[in-house]
Amino acid sequence: MKKGIKGRLLSIIVSFVIAVFFLLPSTPIYSILPTWWSAIFPDKGVSLGLDLRGGMHLVLEVEVEKAVDNSIERTAASLPGVLKENGIENPSVKREGRLIRLSFPSGKADEIKTILDENFPNLVTKEEGGGEKVLALRESEKSRILTTSTLQALETIRNRVDEFGVAEPLIQKLGDNQILIQLPGITEPERAMELIGKTALLEFKLLNETNAIIRDFPDQIESGKETEFIDRFKDRIEEGDKILFERVSDEETGAVKKRPYLVKNAAILAGDLLTDARVSIGEFNDPYVSITFDNDGARLFEKITGENVQRRLAIVLDDNVYSAPRIQEKISGGRAQISGTFTHQEASDLAIILRAGALPAPVKVLQNVTVGPSLGSDSIRKGWISGIISTALVVGFMVIYYRLSGLLAVAAMGINMILLLGGLATLEATLTLPGIAGIILSIGMAVDANVLILERIREELRVGRPPRLAIDAGYEKAFTSIFDSNVTTLITAMALFMFGTGPIRGFAVTLGLGITINLFTALVATKVVYDYLNGRKRLETLSV
Repeated sequence: MKKGIKGRLLSIIVSFVIAVFFLLPSTPIYSILPTWWSAIFPDKGVSLGLDLRGGMHLVLEVEVEKAVDNSIERTAASLPGVLKENGIENPSVKREGRLIRLSFPSGKADEIKTILDENFPNLVTKEEGGGEKVLALRESEKSRILTTSTLQALETIRNRVDEFGVAEPLIQKLGDNQILIQLPGITEPERAMELIGKTALLEFKLLNETNAIIRDFPDQIESGKETEFIDRFKDRIEEGDKILFERVSDEETGAVKKRPYLVKNAAILAGDLLTDARVSIGEFNDPYVSITFDNDGARLFEKITGENVQRRLAIVLDDNVYSAPRIQEKISGGRAQISGTFTHQEASDLAIILRAGALPAPVKVLQNVTVGPSLGSDSIRKGWISGIISTALVVGFMVIYYRLSGLLAVAAMGINMILLLGGLATLEATLTLPGIAGIILSIGMAVDANVLILERIREELRVGRPPRLAIDAGYEKAFTSIFDSNVTTLITAMALFMFGTGPIRGFAVTLGLGITINLFTALVATKVVYDYLNGRKRLETLSV
């Protein structure tokens, strides 16, 4: 056997074996393989997309304008503390829309300016005079928040989905402020929606226990009557306070009620200083969430608890109180816990949200479609039927019309399919209906390439050339047509991949990979068989 033939034959065998190894996790055979197999060889194959497997399709809109409002709210809440730390007594901070009105003792204007420049460089003074300043966010800071809030939301949602454990999710930005989410195989759409859409702004707020109105607060109220309750007391609520509620469920009946609290509006600590959140089990087998702060958060939490011993501290998530324990002593070490009347699943979801971080702004659901698994199984069944029928027709035509050479072309297409699916498994790609369309198109082009070669060989045989020369001339003459048609289609696939999204990119991946493999199998794999036969025994006749 010639050296060149050995090299080409070896490359085909090696490529085929590698493709099979990567493809095995996508086949039923993988379930019966020994456990050590997955530790040595690839354990991830081709995943089915939303249209084949079923799941959720969401389009969310990030309310980016509220991200600006949230930034102003946080700045207004932190201003008094910073001013007091720098020696400014009795400052007054009021938020007026997107403006902050700051009142301070006369004669302190220069000190205030220095403090603001050092600690709040993103604030600009709109008006000042008479011991007052009207502050606003710089336009550059507003633009930055508007631009980055969607990207931050995208990353936060991706982290939450990863924690939730969805295989092969599709999460990408649409337009300026929309996010597309596809979760194949999801079995709990309501829970997933709750995890994805929750803003998850965790705050620690002190309770106001000196206002006389709390004596009129009942222990619990009926769920759904929160607005009515707030309206009843709104004229007696002091500025800087608000009424929030804790969800309380009866373990025996499952009835849900709400417990009212009067809390300080300003948060003394926020959840952005968390480094971890885990579910733990209490002494009475009740779940709670154990949280850990970073170094700055640990120092601040120790300071806050030390200054507020015997006061109650509300743990608030998205304006819902989870618990309001009384501080018994200064807490050091940067650890705390969130307990409440929730199940282990609810505690687990809360931990997931806290670990992934808060959304920079609320999100609004524009589209929420749950695709049932029956659609996927039906699509797969019809795909198998159409694939078997079309394959049988192609194989029958090739074998009847081109005889043994047609059978060789069919074998090459079989290798083409194995290499293509192995390539998709290597990339850990997600197979969708458009992807299947790309595979079918690439198979069609493979058939076309083999037909071109066999027709050119026939032409050479008709003019009296011996089989060996006819084969060489047939491949040489068909090369240009095959190469040109495949490369132009490959360029189109690359353009679709670069500028397309979602299903279009899936189609482009399978088409591009299929064409690349098609060039290899059509021009190398079949030719090496003919060269091998010629090398072993010079061909006198050719069945074509």
